[in-house]
Amino acid sequence: MERVLLLNQSYEPISVINWQKAFCLLALDKIEVIKEYDNKKIRSRFLVFKMPAVVRLLKAFRRPRKKVKFNKTNVLARDNWRCQYCNQKFSTEELTYDHVVPSSRGGKTVWENIVTCCTSCNSKKGNRLPQEAGLWMRKQPSRPDWVPIFSITLSRKKIPEVWRDFCYIN
Repeated sequence: MERVLLLNQSYEPISVINWQKAFCLLALDKIEVIKEYDNKKIRSRFLVFKMPAVVRLLKAFRRPRKKVKFNKTNVLARDNWRCQYCNQKFSTEELTYDHVVPSSRGGKTVWENIVTCCTSCNSKKGNRLPQEAGLWMRKQPSRPDWVPIFSITLSRKKIPEVWRDFCYIN
């Protein structure tokens, strides 16, 4: 299945789609073809088309606001890689996340009950509430309202040559 690079109105890459989706969008007059693959064709019973490689949206669109996914990396980013009890900054490997209300006491693994914690504060807290362990949180945990930066991850080796003018490659 051939891939097609989808650009926004400003020629910035926003997605990679398959050629069938590109043809549907083209038939609906939602995109224009910017570049085509030289040696690839799509054949119907009566027609032959060059395969689109890079297409651009003709109209602006509003990306729906997504909720931030709950995972360790996003918890660390929310808490700025700081232990929420001792307020020291640590590397990713030195941090864990801690249930404010322990799981054994009915605490759930949700944004509002998880904080970033260093291993020494985590062992000091143990299976207790922070107040019972003599620890105080830097701030109340909550679901972040920021949206992670949108990016398309592609292997440098797998980027077709016709896409290179539109992709930012280090």
